Amino acid sequence: MSYIVLARKWRPKKFSEMVGQEHVLQALGHALDSGKVHHAFLFTGTRGVGKTTVARILAKSLNCETGVSANPCGVCGACREIDEGRFVDLIEVDAASRTKVDDTREILDNVQYAPTRGRYKVYLIDEVHMLSNSSFNALLKTLEEPPPHVKFLLATTDPQKLPATVLSRCLQFSLKRLSASLIGERLKFIAGAESLAYEPAALALLARAADGSMRDALSLLDQLIAFGGGSLSEANARSMLGTIDRGHVARIIEALARADGADLLAQVQELDQDAPDYDRALVEVSALLQRLAIVQIVPDTATQDEQYDADTLVRLAQALAPEDVQLYYQIALGGRRDLAMAPEPRLGFEMTLLRMLAFRPEADTAPADLGQSASRGPSAKSNPPRERAVPTAVAAPTPKASQAPPAPAVVPAARAAAPVAPVPAEIATIDASNWLGIVDAAQLTGMVRQFALNCVPASFIGGLLSLRLDAAAADRRTKQIEEKLLLALVKYLGRDIRLNIETAESALATPARQRAIAEQDRVSFAAAAFEDDPAVRGLRERFGAEIDTASVKPGN
Repeated sequence: MSYIVLARKWRPKKFSEMVGQEHVLQALGHALDSGKVHHAFLFTGTRGVGKTTVARILAKSLNCETGVSANPCGVCGACREIDEGRFVDLIEVDAASRTKVDDTREILDNVQYAPTRGRYKVYLIDEVHMLSNSSFNALLKTLEEPPPHVKFLLATTDPQKLPATVLSRCLQFSLKRLSASLIGERLKFIAGAESLAYEPAALALLARAADGSMRDALSLLDQLIAFGGGSLSEANARSMLGTIDRGHVARIIEALARADGADLLAQVQELDQDAPDYDRALVEVSALLQRLAIVQIVPDTATQDEQYDADTLVRLAQALAPEDVQLYYQIALGGRRDLAMAPEPRLGFEMTLLRMLAFRPEADTAPADLGQSASRGPSAKSNPPRERAVPTAVAAPTPKASQAPPAPAVVPAARAAAPVAPVPAEIATIDASNWLGIVDAAQLTGMVRQFALNCVPASFIGGLLSLRLDAAAADRRTKQIEEKLLLALVKYLGRDIRLNIETAESALATPARQRAIAEQDRVSFAAAAFEDDPAVRGLRERFGAEIDTASVKPGN
């Protein structure tokens, strides 16, 4: 017996065997069970999502010898003949090859005749958007008022090309692209049914490469079976698809986390030996960055990934600050867009990675240990590790007995050499009278300083500093800013304290608000002085000039 490809062998024969498309199946099931079936259906969607399959199952449901229902028996003569493609009353038309109006008229000439074998004569017109305008005009009248024994099932990947007059005469169902998880589960089921040993990561790669098409996924599975001689391994899948090894992607991210330019270029050099598709390489880098962003927010998802082990994801998520992950992801997307304009694909890939290093922001604490040696020769001098903020949302895995504890974070020499205000031996209290001075002395900068200036101390008892946050600045509050503020205060005060921040319901007399009021007073005074200037008064009296008070700025 000749071999049947998986896409045909595992084509669903009932609605219950379909993967996804519940919104379409539910509507069709209710219509069939109630007996209220429209005479014309239009199924749209990208290739391989089940348009023709749904249409054939619908034709089977209409002509099943046990009666019209959403669950055809599958064993009667009509069901078997439809499955085998030889049912005389199911007329399948390929509109791509029969676009002429004469072809359409030839089909319509037989519409008036009653079905020969089944209950309904069903016309399944695939790629209906390929019909000519004359063919559509010939079809319109019959499509609007067909004989009671005729049903039209239209399928297309490009519904925009259909005339509005045709669209208005059909019930339209848009079939969605299938998610990679749905495709992956279906591939696992089929591989198990075919008695094929597989690695989950290999099928996950095929599901992603299918790009929402179940038929493409099954074709890729057939190809992988032939490529690996029946071995569905991750290595074979990556080699067949031209994707890079996940360990290599992880090493690239590690080099980025250490800001090690020399190692980063060495990884690219090693990658180039396999002549990879650099666009796919950027896709893999982007995909890993997206996984790290999720793990930083929801740590439990680290154990749910089929391509990367949980320890690798947690380790990389701790080594990179959340803002770095977001920035690198955006740069990777831009790098894919610019890759076609690069002198060579490898150069474009290298520049994308170097752009990530060049634009990574500053932070306040050292990076998490990646298990690498602190001394890396010349690269350690040319690219010293920058200070990174460790994401607090990621819970570090419990260290094994054989593992040494991570090295403590070391403040870089450049930061340590910066002038620091004298640390007070003891501050009896922190209140509104000295809060601005403490903010200045603690050398707070950027968003942390702005956040602190919008706070007012409420109490400082037993090492617990309670701050009240102005309601107008509540949207600036983040866990990372609070941690940086606490670290700066602990460093300045020279002792451990705890921080409690509550948002006030009304406006507070914060340093930021007092400064804003003072600035408004300066502007008002400057505007009044400008109006009282004799020259200005003369211009107003002589020419009727008006003063734009909003443009008046106080002098320094």
